[in-house]
Amino acid sequence: MTPGTVALVGAGPGDPGLLTLRAAQLLAEADVVLVDRLVHPEVLAHCRPDAELVDVGKTSWTGTAPRQEEINAQLVAHAQAGRRVVRLKGGDPFVFGRGSEEAEALVDKGIRFEVVPGISSALAAPAYAGIPVTARGWTQDVCVVTGHLDPEDPASRVRWQALATGPGTLVVLMGHDRLPLLTRSLIRFGRDAGTPAACIQDGTHPTQRVVVSTLGHLADDVAAAGLRAPVATVIGDVVRLRDALRWFDREQP
Repeated sequence: MTPGTVALVGAGPGDPGLLTLRAAQLLAEADVVLVDRLVHPEVLAHCRPDAELVDVGKTSWTGTAPRQEEINAQLVAHAQAGRRVVRLKGGDPFVFGRGSEEAEALVDKGIRFEVVPGISSALAAPAYAGIPVTARGWTQDVCVVTGHLDPEDPASRVRWQALATGPGTLVVLMGHDRLPLLTRSLIRFGRDAGTPAACIQDGTHPTQRVVVSTLGHLADDVAAAGLRAPVATVIGDVVRLRDALRWFDREQP
């Protein structure tokens, strides 16, 4: 039997209108689609009616979802059975999406694959909030990091001490639950507590909510507003541009 193929496809940040043309084409051709938790349901309308849809969504609060090794094994098994497989991920497969691990598993078994980039929430959520992550006269650099581990956790490879005095704009994904620890660490390592900062819940969705504050008060203000994950956090002077550039939430009813 001729082995099938696997496409590691980014579904974008949430708004189904941000799906790429290549992603839509591959979904329409796929025999099997392994779907992440944060993929908008309307994206699946591009799938064939007879396609097999497999929910492999993972959350931080439940142990019922498959482990990464199990997802890798499913990709390999479906491809070896001759199927056209799409691994559909929220955002971009190679931006905190563990797409590289899946690609390595496919390489190890000699399975052909392609990667279809998606729009990352690290860029899209701030853009929909009216916050450009770079802007002439404000900053020329941006750094995107994950906040899913505590800054003091030995397993964390994020250099928070360097980031505190480094990039003009810092975007933190998956940091909602640890926001008090992250902001305190950045301040302790040298970032001014008065630095403008914002948290964006459900970026690009109609339910998007934005809290603008300062680094020193952000965690308290986010808690008071009741923001829930998924949240993208933006820290830097570019947050000041939101008042003038906010567009998406002004259009919502």
